[in-house]
Amino acid sequence: MKKQILCAILFSSLATMTAHAQNAVSGQVVVDYVPLSNYIRPEDSVKTGSKSDFKRIRFNLEIPLSTKVDSMGNIKRWSWKVGAAYAKMENRNYEQSLFPTEMLNAEIGLQYLTSLKKNWSLLTFASVGVYSDLVKVDGKDVLGQGGALFIKRFKPNLAFGFGPILSNSFGVPMILPGLYFDWKTNGKVKFNVNFPQGLSAAYQVNKFMDLRAVVNLDGMTAEREKDGKSTLGGFMLLTAGLQPQFNLGKHLKLQLTGGSTLARMYVENDRSIKSIFKDKKQADPRFSPTFYASAGFKWNMPY
Repeated sequence: MKKQILCAILFSSLATMTAHAQNAVSGQVVVDYVPLSNYIRPEDSVKTGSKSDFKRIRFNLEIPLSTKVDSMGNIKRWSWKVGAAYAKMENRNYEQSLFPTEMLNAEIGLQYLTSLKKNWSLLTFASVGVYSDLVKVDGKDVLGQGGALFIKRFKPNLAFGFGPILSNSFGVPMILPGLYFDWKTNGKVKFNVNFPQGLSAAYQVNKFMDLRAVVNLDGMTAEREKDGKSTLGGFMLLTAGLQPQFNLGKHLKLQLTGGSTLARMYVENDRSIKSIFKDKKQADPRFSPTFYASAGFKWNMPY
């Protein structure tokens, strides 16, 4: 459980990476909703009468700066990536304040993708952002990330990547491992596995609609002051459901998702290197499974 807060921080950089070039402005706006569900006390796993919900709006945009593809199919591509997410939580019937009531994650980054030899490519990126509970916004809320992933495309539908990620999430710059995995099929039912984001199985009902079964892993992170110390707290959200996708023209899609939270938990650690390796004496706070819904628009406009 001690690594989960780290995963939450890295989501924003890794979850939307692609290993191919497209000369288009792409983005999405998504609204997520998780109704009130019971807080499960970590010390004895008892479901309490305390409840919390989770409401969020998020936005991502990728803008190509330049794309060059030579006669051999080699790629050189620069792009800007901008993202923001705001979450609002209601916490009822708690004896003391345990969780934030607001969270803001906002970042901007630069990404460069270039082809190497024998189906290898190199993806480098750097970003800086604000990760705050909005109680007090200062320099401690600013987190930076950068890294390089070496991506091997084994087949047109299969790619794996690895490399170092540099982050100041724990107060001092640290080099952490980064992974990328993407696999797709092209049959009547299309399967897609994209680590760390999730997996899906899609059936094309007609040219206007796809029906998908999806499992997604998601999260948000915030710097918080606790007992005079700077900590990082993060919600982890594992959901599953059905997702009809409607094609509203060549470049715009509407996605509606309804399902359940398979897991929802809150992880908090001190911003120190030793906290990464320190075993916790008890499990992290979590919430009982409940309904999950989201609605979003995705677009891909030629540039």
